[in-house]
Amino acid sequence: MLLYKQKKNQGNKGGNRLLITVTVLGSPGPLRFVVKEEELVESVVDMVLKSYHKEGRVPVLGSDLNSFVLYSPNNNIEALRPLDTIGSFGVRNFSLCKKPQKAIDDGKSPVMSRKTSSSWKSWLNKSLNLKISSH
Repeated sequence: MLLYKQKKNQGNKGGNRLLITVTVLGSPGPLRFVVKEEELVESVVDMVLKSYHKEGRVPVLGSDLNSFVLYSPNNNIEALRPLDTIGSFGVRNFSLCKKPQKAIDDGKSPVMSRKTSSSWKSWLNKSLNLKISSH
């Protein structure tokens, strides 16, 4: 009995462990990990990306930690901060998404916005109508 208690106490030196589930947006199924409660969100994101790549899942995500955010179902509006501990949220299910990319409209981009495209088309139609009707 004493031996059992010693082993049990030795197992808690590393902290409590959690089984978490991370769903990657666009992936066919979730990934599951056993992590320490004190594990940082950024290291969990790193584990997810490495495991995702190792399993050969699609779509290919890349490995840049700064391109991804982790969400909790309780706080679905804001992404989790990278330096928070994973156990501090009281949940075990998370979602990983790519950060939204900001569109840069410097006038040199080959991709036009819908508004730019429609205003260009209307200008062209007006110009052609003026030339046709003036003859």
